[in-house]
Amino acid sequence: KWHKKAMAHYQAVAAGAVQNGHVIDVFACALDQCGVAEMKACVEKTGGVLVQTDTFTNVIFKESFKRVFARDENNDLRMAFNAELEVITSREFKVAGAIGCCATLNKKSPSVAETEIGVGNTCAWKLCALTPSTSVSIFFEVTTQHTNPIPQGQLRYTQFQTHYIHSSGQHRLRVTTLAQTWATPEQGGENKLGAQGWMEVGSSFDQEASAALMARWAVHKAETEESFDILRWLDRKLIQLCQKFADFRKDDQNSFRLAPNFSIYPQFMFNLRRSQFLHVFGSSPDETAFFRIYLLTEGVTNNTLMIQPSLLAYSFQHPPGPVLLDVSSISPDRILLLDTYFNIVVFHGETIAEWRRQNYQDNPEYASFKQLLEAPQAEAKELMVDRFPFPRFVDCNQHGSQARFLLSKVNPSSTHNQQGSMGGNGEIVQTDDVSFQTFMEYLQRLTVQS
Repeated sequence: KWHKKAMAHYQAVAAGAVQNGHVIDVFACALDQCGVAEMKACVEKTGGVLVQTDTFTNVIFKESFKRVFARDENNDLRMAFNAELEVITSREFKVAGAIGCCATLNKKSPSVAETEIGVGNTCAWKLCALTPSTSVSIFFEVTTQHTNPIPQGQLRYTQFQTHYIHSSGQHRLRVTTLAQTWATPEQGGENKLGAQGWMEVGSSFDQEASAALMARWAVHKAETEESFDILRWLDRKLIQLCQKFADFRKDDQNSFRLAPNFSIYPQFMFNLRRSQFLHVFGSSPDETAFFRIYLLTEGVTNNTLMIQPSLLAYSFQHPPGPVLLDVSSISPDRILLLDTYFNIVVFHGETIAEWRRQNYQDNPEYASFKQLLEAPQAEAKELMVDRFPFPRFVDCNQHGSQARFLLSKVNPSSTHNQQGSMGGNGEIVQTDDVSFQTFMEYLQRLTVQS
């Protein structure tokens, strides 16, 4: 009852702010929930920033607040105001909508599609604030009728017009025009793709951008639909993609193959299903709102990092480098550096943690051990230099309470129910989640079945 009334109130506040070109930033620093979930519309529709931590003395608040007012080499603020984004298309396809921190301008044109995805039924959106990291996803729909085929070799045109006020006070208009060819249709006069056309579409597939688009679309749907339905929808979309672009023989699961530019996409979807964006158990409504805001704001690189964190390993046996986001990567003689965008975790294996407890790093004879301890700390500081909001830094040991920050993100190939097959070192994750291997087996089986 009260939640719905609060949501309606803040929706009205956000609408007024958008109309006046105002930006609403929220710095919520409290141990308890303070209504960020209800206020989310104010930040999302005006393009503001949201920072959430426990106290105003926390380094997360202090650093994030300073970075809001960061300046460029000309001493201008790294932000722009009162922006309007308009998309114009050629007649063969139309704009279905946008997903991001923006609000509709309700501008009708021949470029507007009947299908609505995200903020649709318009070809122009208002962004009260822009930063160098601002990103908006635009969805299109092909609308040409079968009776009016697209001539082979014809180009399609898309134009993005962004008008904004720079922090120096200048009014600027940035125009980006794209001209791209249509995929080759099959012979017969209808607008259907033949084998050559699908091959052209497949070769141009960008799995990172596609994962970011699907994550945003799923989060947008999650505002009005049940989590279970979103997961089923994601599964269906992934199976349809594999049926169209994977190489396999009917009813032969072992023949399933994906091209290199599709190979990581199922992994992105696996991690998206387990992520805090859709799997909200364990997160408060305020935390869920916080995570989702930044998925809608940041670009592809940071979006993919939020969906599938990076994991680096440091040890005496090998030079520092990336390792699988899997429980098998945990080893007593390793230090792991996990970057989830929101958290940066330095995880010490059991042996390393014991050596550190005995202060071996203070002994000149063990200078190499001191260097091993310092390397991930230096890398973590480097990662935090430009990150907004300032990430939480976690320094933990294997079997310690804060090890959960790492264990909740790795693929549970070894659990209390099932021993993994990836050569792990005895680390077990207490979870009922399926592993990526099991997920892929189901995906292959459903893709190849007649």
